[in-house]
Amino acid sequence: MEISSYVSIAYLVLFLPAVILLYGISPRRIRPYVLLLSSYAFFWSISGKLLIYLLLSTFSIHHTGAWLALVQTERKGVLLQADKGGKKAIRTAYQKKLRRIVAFSVCLHIGILIVLKYSSFLGGNINALFSALHIPVAFTIPKYAVPIGLSFFTLQAVSYIFDVYREKIPADKHLGRLALFMAFFPQIMEGPICRYQDTALQLFKGAPISYQNLTRGIQRILFGLLKKIVIADRLNVFIQNVFNGYAAYDGGIIALAAVLYTCQLYMEFSGTMDVVIASAEIFGITLPENFRQPFFSRTISEFWQRWHITLGTWFKDYIFYPLSMAKPLKKLTSRARKKLGNHFGPLIAGSAALFAVWLCNGLWHGAGWNYIFFGMYHFAFILTGNIIEPLSRRITGSLHIRRDSFPWMAIQILRTGILVCIGELFFRANGLAAGLAMFKIMITDFSLASIQNGTVFTLGMDKRDFLITLIAVMIVFVNSILKERGILPRQWLVTCRLPLRWAVYYGLILFVIIFGAYGTGYVPVDPIYANF
Repeated sequence: MEISSYVSIAYLVLFLPAVILLYGISPRRIRPYVLLLSSYAFFWSISGKLLIYLLLSTFSIHHTGAWLALVQTERKGVLLQADKGGKKAIRTAYQKKLRRIVAFSVCLHIGILIVLKYSSFLGGNINALFSALHIPVAFTIPKYAVPIGLSFFTLQAVSYIFDVYREKIPADKHLGRLALFMAFFPQIMEGPICRYQDTALQLFKGAPISYQNLTRGIQRILFGLLKKIVIADRLNVFIQNVFNGYAAYDGGIIALAAVLYTCQLYMEFSGTMDVVIASAEIFGITLPENFRQPFFSRTISEFWQRWHITLGTWFKDYIFYPLSMAKPLKKLTSRARKKLGNHFGPLIAGSAALFAVWLCNGLWHGAGWNYIFFGMYHFAFILTGNIIEPLSRRITGSLHIRRDSFPWMAIQILRTGILVCIGELFFRANGLAAGLAMFKIMITDFSLASIQNGTVFTLGMDKRDFLITLIAVMIVFVNSILKERGILPRQWLVTCRLPLRWAVYYGLILFVIIFGAYGTGYVPVDPIYANF
C-alpha cells in the first residue's frame, strides 16, 4: 500500500483507521510502539529503503545527546572540586568541547541535507560559471533519491541537539521515545516542525482514544478536505496552464493566476495541516499549530509570524538569535546604537541575521534561484518596514490617522496581500527567468480583456468551478474571521444540539463528496510542502 498524501484514500480509509483500531485494542504500555511501528511502515510505504536516513538521524541524535549529557555531568563534577580562580578556565575548556560535539552533529545532519537536496543545484551552477569563464572543467552531477520529510526531520534533529546543549531539555536516554519524536507519521511528511519538549512526552503516554478526540479529529479532517479537495485541487489545472504557458496570456490572467496560486498554496498546506493535527488529536496528542489566519496580517513580517509558524520560530531560535547575539554583531550593535540611536543602531546587526534567515528560508523551500529570490524579496520588505517604521508613525500622526482604525488596517491588509501574491508568483514560477517575465507582463500588459471575453473560463475552470471555489473560500474565510475575533467554531459546534451538529457534519461531508475536484478533467495537486 503506497500512501501518496494525507488526503489519499489509502491514508484516510485504510492506514489511519487500521492504526486507530490497533492502537485502541493495545495495552497502554504497548501503544507508543504501535505508533512507532506504524510510523516506520508509513515512511517505508513512500520512501522504501530511504528509511535508513531517518534511522541514521535518530541514532545520531540519541548518541550525541548522551555524549553532551556525559560531558555536562563531568563538567559539573570538575567545577565542584575546582577552586574559585580556576572555574572560568574549566568552563571555557568544556564549552569548547561541547561546541565541537554540537558542530559535528549539526554538520552531519545539514551535510546530508545539502548533498541530497542541493548538490545538483550547486554543481549545475559551478559548471555554468566555469563555462562562462571558459574553464574546461565540468563536474559530473550525481542524482540522489530523497526521502520524504528530509528537511522536516533534519530540523527537528538539529533543534534537539541545540536544546540539549543549551540545557533547555535533558538528553533522552530512551531511544524509542526519540525515534517516535522523529518519525511520528502524521507530521513526518509536511510538518509541523516539532520541538522535543512539545511532543516527545505526549507521544509516549499511550493515552486512550476518547470519543471527544475522535469526533473532533474527524471534524477537522473534513474541514481540511474541503480546503484541499474542493479548492486547491480545483484550482490546479488553471494554475498549471497559466504558469506553463504564461507567454500566451495578458497581465490580467497572470495576476489572477498569482492570486489563485496563493490561495491554492494556503488551502493545500493548511488543509493538510488540518488533517495532520487532527490525526494526532485522535491519539490525544497536540501538535503545534502552523497557521494563524495569515491573510489578516498588516505587514510582511506579521504574515510570516502567522504562516508556517513552526518553520519561522525554528529560524528565529536557531539562526536569528544566535547570530544577532554573537560577539561580533553585539559589538557592532553597541557601536551603531551610540551613533544611530536605539532604533537604527540594532538594525545594522539585526539585518545581517535577518539576511541569513531569509537566505536559509528561500533555500529550505527549494534548490533554485527563484527560491533564493523569494527569500530575498521578503528580506527586503521586512527590512524596509523596520527602517521606515518611525517615519510611518510620524506621517500617520501628522495626518491624524488612527493606526488601529478599520480603514487603515484594511489598507495595510490589502497591501500585504498584494505583496504576498507577487512573492508567490516567483515562488511558483518555473525558474527565476520565468518569474521575472511573468511579473513584467503583469505590469506592462495588464488588461481585463481575457476575463471580460471569457478566455479565463477556457483554462481549466469554467463558471461553475469558479462559483464552487468562491463558495468554499467564503466558508473558510468566515471561519477565519470568527477565529480572528476569538470565536472558535469547533468549540461552538461541540456545544450545539445534536441535530444541528450532525446537520453541519453531514452538510460538510456532502459538500466535499459532491463538489470535490476529482475524476475526469481534474489533476490533484501533489503535496506541495512534502517536496521541501
